[in-house]
Amino acid sequence: MGKALIIGAGGVGNVVAHKCCQVPEVFEELCIASRTIEKCDAIKAKLEGGKTKVTTAKVDADNTQEVIDLINKFKPDIVINVALPYQDLTIMDACLATGVHYLDTANYEPPDTAKFEYKWQWEYRDKFEKAGITAVLGCGFDPGVTGVFSAYAQKHHFDEINYIDILDANAGDHGYPFATNFNPEINIREITARGRYFEDGKWVETEPLEVKRVYDFPQIGEKDIYLLYHEELESLSVNIKGVKRIRFWMTFSQNYLTHLRVLQNVGMTSIEPIEFEGQKIVPLQFLKAVLPDPASLGPRTKGKTNIGCIFQGYKDGKPKTYYIYNVCDHQECYREVGSQAISYTTGVPAMIGAMMVLTGKWQKPGVYNVEEFDPDPFMDALNKYGLPWQESFSPKLLD
Repeated sequence: MGKALIIGAGGVGNVVAHKCCQVPEVFEELCIASRTIEKCDAIKAKLEGGKTKVTTAKVDADNTQEVIDLINKFKPDIVINVALPYQDLTIMDACLATGVHYLDTANYEPPDTAKFEYKWQWEYRDKFEKAGITAVLGCGFDPGVTGVFSAYAQKHHFDEINYIDILDANAGDHGYPFATNFNPEINIREITARGRYFEDGKWVETEPLEVKRVYDFPQIGEKDIYLLYHEELESLSVNIKGVKRIRFWMTFSQNYLTHLRVLQNVGMTSIEPIEFEGQKIVPLQFLKAVLPDPASLGPRTKGKTNIGCIFQGYKDGKPKTYYIYNVCDHQECYREVGSQAISYTTGVPAMIGAMMVLTGKWQKPGVYNVEEFDPDPFMDALNKYGLPWQESFSPKLLD
C-alpha cells in the first residue's frame, strides 16, 4: 500500500521499524535513516527475510535540504520522525517541500531553551492544509495514546469531561545507579523544568518536582508520583471541551532524584555552554555522552510500565469516573523487538498513527494533534499490535 521513511535509529526507531514490518500489507517499503547509518544497518539486519522491503540511508536531520533530497530519492508516502525534537521543524519543512505526510512523537523544542510548546508546529497548519498533506503531532504514548484515550473517553463515556489526570509509571529496574530510559538530554530537560498544569482557564506553575503524591497502580503497586508539565496538556486543554483541570504525573525513585539533584548542584544538567580546554561544551550534552545509552537498557531492564488517564465528568447528568491504562512488560518487549518498554510504548503508537494516515482513516490536510481524529480505529489497533488497554470505572482519585 505505501512507503514510509523512518528518521531516527535509536530505541524508538527500532520499535517502529519492527512493528511496520508486522503489517506488510500497509508498509510495503521502509527506509531507515539517521546521521549514523551503522545504526540503521543494524536494525535492517534484524528485519531481513520479511515481506517489507527495508533500505537504509544516511541523513543529517538538522539539514532540510538533505532530508528533501532523501525524500525525493526514496519517494515515501509518509515520514515518521523519531529523531530529536529539535529537528521537527526542519523535517516538517522537507515534507512541505515534497508534498509528503508527516508524523512525530514529541513537539518541537528549541535547542537553547528547555520549553515544551506547540506554537511553532501549529503555525504550520495553513501551510500543510494548502499543500494537501497531513501532519500528526505527538503520536507516541504520552503524548499520543493519552490523547487518543481522552478522545475515546469523550466520544463514548462522557457528555462533559471536567478533570483529567495523566499518570505515567515506570517500575522497571535496569540495574544502573543512574540512567535515563530515553534520550538523556531530553529526559533531564523535561524533569528539571518548572511544573505546570491547567486549571480554570489558566496555567498554574510549580517549582520542579514540588508537588508529590503516592498512587497505587494496577500490577505495579504504590509509587511516588510528581507533577510535571507535559506537552499534551497544551493540546488537550484546547481540544477536550469542558476541561476545568488537567495534570500530568510521572514516577521517580528516590535514588533517581538523589542522583539528579547532585548533578544539578554541580552544574551538569545545564544547557548553557561553558569553556573547557579551549572549546565550548554544553554540560548536559557531555553528561549524555557518559550516561548509558537508553537503547542498551533493553536486555537488562525488568519490570513493568503503567501509563493511563483518569477522567472525571458527567454522563446523562450523573457524575462519572473512568480510568483507562496500559501495562507493558519490559522483558516481553525486548523478546519481541529488542527494545525495552519505554521505547516500545512510543514506537508502537507511531507505527499505528502512520498506518491510520496511510489507510486514510486519519488523513486530512493540515496539522493535528491525535485527539482531533477518530479514536476508534486507533484503539482497536492498540489491542492488536501489542498495547492492550484496560478500564476501571471506580478508580482511586488524586486530590
